[in-house]
Amino acid sequence: MVFSSFTFLLLFLPLFLAVYALLPVRLRNGMLFLGSLIFYAWGEPVYVTLLLFSTLVDYTHGLLVDRYRGSWIGRAALFSSVIINLGLLGVFKYSGLLVQTWNNLVGSQISVPSLALPIGISFYTFQTMSYTLDVYGGKAPVQRNLISFGAYVSMFPQLIAGPIVRYVSVHRELDSRRTSATKSYQGFRRFLVGLGKKILLANSFGELWELYRGYGNVSSFGGWLGILAFGLQIYYDFSGYSDMAIGLGKILGFSFPENFSYPYISRSITEFWRRWHITLGTWFREYVYIPLGGNRRGQLCQLRNLLVVWALTGIWHGASWNFLLWGMYFAGFLILEKLFLGKWLERGPSLVAHGYTLGVVALGWVLFAFEDLSAGLSYLRGMLGLAGGLAAKDLAGAWLTGFDLYQLTSFGPLLLLGVIGCTPWPSHRLGAWFGRHPWVETLGLVTLGAACVAWLSGDSYNPFLYFRF
Repeated sequence: MVFSSFTFLLLFLPLFLAVYALLPVRLRNGMLFLGSLIFYAWGEPVYVTLLLFSTLVDYTHGLLVDRYRGSWIGRAALFSSVIINLGLLGVFKYSGLLVQTWNNLVGSQISVPSLALPIGISFYTFQTMSYTLDVYGGKAPVQRNLISFGAYVSMFPQLIAGPIVRYVSVHRELDSRRTSATKSYQGFRRFLVGLGKKILLANSFGELWELYRGYGNVSSFGGWLGILAFGLQIYYDFSGYSDMAIGLGKILGFSFPENFSYPYISRSITEFWRRWHITLGTWFREYVYIPLGGNRRGQLCQLRNLLVVWALTGIWHGASWNFLLWGMYFAGFLILEKLFLGKWLERGPSLVAHGYTLGVVALGWVLFAFEDLSAGLSYLRGMLGLAGGLAAKDLAGAWLTGFDLYQLTSFGPLLLLGVIGCTPWPSHRLGAWFGRHPWVETLGLVTLGAACVAWLSGDSYNPFLYFRF
């Protein structure tokens, strides 16, 4: 079940919120746990048992780690928790890739596993693993109530696509939280804005991207237009989903961390990744980069740590070599910025820094979008005007086509709106205006919700890019 569906919007969410509001406070974690299991089982009736298994594993390991902290039993429990969690990811997400790669390397004929990927396994596995790590490190208290811990692990607002919520940031609210009319209104407002970003913008940009993705040898202009559409799609898709999750969390009394902060206004790749998928970056910094030594052991060690983190970041996104290359691609630029490029960007013209960042990110999206590396390379050649070779007779055909002009005319206004929406300007201006005219904001939110429902009624194209992670 996804948030941008009639099943969720018109059936699950109203029923859940009505029952949740009527229940005594002491029973709400139980309702959240049960409702989240129903939400997950709607799309994954088999793998709900895996979610329950992961919950039980880390609940019991947390108790062991807390009781025997500092002894070999506590360390063994921590090690066991990490191995089981990573083992689940390895079996369900990476076993097929590893077996296929082994077959290709040695010429063996081992049967390639074809396990369906449990929805959201990368997100909830990282959450449960961080719980035992934080309990062991004394950063968070152990949770002795199994129902409350189950509610944390399976919490449906951020179960399948984040943001990654560490237990240390919500444990107080899990045990004692307050709801109010003001928080509920703020939550619904955030949810509707995210829903609009997903349905009205991301889906439209996705339609344009699909046209170019399957077009064959794209022109240079068309290649950049297509990857612009993909960059906007993945931003509004994922940030919109994060907005919906944060909004739902607020309605339930939780304060989830922000996951995006206008990444496309960045002036360096380092800044971009501080603004994009913030909770994933925080997770890798806290549990991989810093334990490896961070930047405390000299520059060479720091560069090694960056390579490790970005190799893992790439692999986290999917069981395909293009994701590893994508991670290494960004690791290379981050290392260059650590060595010398970052200082130059800080001192140089802002326009050049922005252009560099957007260009590097756009080329990186090609690696991310094409699991078939040969198809990605072909698309990249088109972007660089090399689809027909450097000696192409019809250079106009290599750079611009009538198809490109038609798509630009059709999608141009929406693309412009999407680009403007990637900046803080609309939020600041509209926020100030709505503050003076609250009734206009309410009317706008009602109109936005109605537009989303109307769009869903007439449009069957409703993908979610991070659903597979």
